[in-house]
Amino acid sequence: MAKATRSELREKIMTILYQINVYQQHKIAYDIDEVINGILEVDNEFVKDAVYGVMTNLDYIDSLANKYLNNWTIDRLGFTDQAIIRLSIYELMYTNTPDVIVINEAIELAKKYSDDDVRKMINGILDKIYHSKDNHESK
Repeated sequence: MAKATRSELREKIMTILYQINVYQQHKIAYDIDEVINGILEVDNEFVKDAVYGVMTNLDYIDSLANKYLNNWTIDRLGFTDQAIIRLSIYELMYTNTPDVIVINEAIELAKKYSDDDVRKMINGILDKIYHSKDNHESK
């Protein structure tokens, strides 16, 4: 198998986060590593770091999303949309991935898996987080 691109890996991460969300909503026991191994054919640190990073920081990530969702909460969005937002916020806040790449990757996933309104919402949330982060870091 050819080495997967980061874009392809983000799509896998989105799928894993989606699956975990389904398990949680239906109160089904799961093991994160088993969910990852069910989606990925080979071990990948980028994927593991992102999935564990999102799950470890889920409360903060969701509170940040909710802060920028106008009169809405992340749990009202579809599971795919939640996964895209959570992964993107994780990458913006906890990794060295350039912000513009994180936002572009999120938009590409949203174009593929979300409707136009949700894509715009995701773009708006990430843009606001990007700008608030930039203002916070420059102080």
